[in-house]
Amino acid sequence: MDYQAALKYMEGVSWLGSRPGLGRISELLERLGRPQDAVKAVHVAGTNGKGSVSALLRCALTASGLKTGLYISPHLLRENERMSIDGEDISDGDFARAVTAIAAAAEGMAESCTEFELYTAAALLYFAASGCDIAVLETGLGGRLDATNVINRPECAVITNIGLDHTDVLGDSVELIAAEKAGIFKGGRAAAYDLPENVRAVLRAAAERTGTRLSFADFGQLRSIYDGADGQRFACRGREYEISLLGEHQLYNAATALEAIEQLRSAGWDIPYEAVRRGFAAARWPARFERVLTGPDFVIDGGHNPQCLAATAAALRRYYPDTRRVLLFGALADKDWRGMARLLIPVADEFVCATPCSPRALPAEALAEFLRAAGCRATACGAIEEAVSRAYERARPDGMACCLGSLYMAGAARAAAGRLKRCV
Repeated sequence: MDYQAALKYMEGVSWLGSRPGLGRISELLERLGRPQDAVKAVHVAGTNGKGSVSALLRCALTASGLKTGLYISPHLLRENERMSIDGEDISDGDFARAVTAIAAAAEGMAESCTEFELYTAAALLYFAASGCDIAVLETGLGGRLDATNVINRPECAVITNIGLDHTDVLGDSVELIAAEKAGIFKGGRAAAYDLPENVRAVLRAAAERTGTRLSFADFGQLRSIYDGADGQRFACRGREYEISLLGEHQLYNAATALEAIEQLRSAGWDIPYEAVRRGFAAARWPARFERVLTGPDFVIDGGHNPQCLAATAAALRRYYPDTRRVLLFGALADKDWRGMARLLIPVADEFVCATPCSPRALPAEALAEFLRAAGCRATACGAIEEAVSRAYERARPDGMACCLGSLYMAGAARAAAGRLKRCV
């Protein structure tokens, strides 16, 4: 099949949604010859920060001379973004070839795979065929029953920040959620975010049970040197680094990535300090408090739960302390959108509401009504492009606009901002 046919095939199973379990993808990979056996991996799980930590690790490993794959979800604009090697997204041709092989292998299976399982199989097939030295794999949901957990023992398992999200699937406490995330421990080495003691205890117990050598990042060793809208410079363990990612929480993500790098070094991987420094400086992670327009500034952030939005609100206060803020806000109906809204109300002068590109989306007008009832000025827009234009116009001449609340909205907003830039 060609690229368009491959996309159509993948989209044809999207209605199946998320169904945790490893049986289907294990069977599919057996039919494909077990490509996961040829992939050495860094496996990243957590509630927030997975993407940023994964991006920093990928760049550091690439800068060390290693052919490095990266698997993420969801994509912002094109499906190809989900799997890349050394920063280059999979080509249309390679994508079509991987999906063709998967479709043939999946034929006749008693139970159909989900879309995420198919993408995971495609990524593993692509990384194995391309001869990657190592791949960074981001979990989709949880860890223990996530499709990515079909891999063998990872070179390093990484746990990022943990909070309450997907409680209907993972559990209604941070301890239960941590236990699910720790399901990626299989022995070997692991590194984790500087987490509260109640969460650490859960991870330590899982590490002891599986014979995994676990260490935690120490945020007390972080020292901010420079923090501006163009990036951050910081020191950790006596060495200095630069990142373009904004917000104090990104320093914590960087420290977690550095802890994982220490674990990889102890496992025998050659990852020089200078390579890490270059990799971190080169790392880009779209839609994570990303400034895409100036005059006025337009920022896009894909935060989609209260823990994320608390960090975004702090970043708005830090980088735009005396600026009028127009927030383009949209959310999925099955998220804690009311809790998210309450965190944003104190940092917003005005809201523009939009409906994310998802069948699970909360209608813009319902969100606007909630905000108006809370005493906010809120306008509902139909299309994302209209919302971006409205928010940007309302931010002029001396304000700023920020799109936030859902990754399903961030990609479309980023594209609309690019078109708007060519018009202003």
